[in-house]
Amino acid sequence: MKKVLSISGLTTFMVMVYAAIAGAAEAVAPAVAAAAPAAAGDYYTKALVIIASIVTAGITMGIGTISTGLGMGNGLASAANAVGRNPEAQGKIMITMMVGLAMIESLAIYTLVIALVLIYANPLLKLLGL
Repeated sequence: MKKVLSISGLTTFMVMVYAAIAGAAEAVAPAVAAAAPAAAGDYYTKALVIIASIVTAGITMGIGTISTGLGMGNGLASAANAVGRNPEAQGKIMITMMVGLAMIESLAIYTLVIALVLIYANPLLKLLGL
């Protein structure tokens, strides 16, 4: 089982890296074709920054969704256990659980926003002047 998980994880990571390289090459190719040979180095730097941003966005989303999923599962298990022990308090437990789940879900939305900023409004390109 460990071997299957490690192979599938490595395959997923490699697909993500190759997709990032392909996306960066597609974004930078027209600019490289129109540029003078001396300025082509800037476009290769831009491609590397885009690749790093796409890979970072993927890792951010992966870690963000895994951690929030674990937190939600833990919260739901605890709430179900509490309702099983004290059925009269089900209303209060459910309201508290729903508020907690909404807070946990907001963390996943924040990671999505960070990933979208890294991909579409890349602050690293502006910082490097590219």
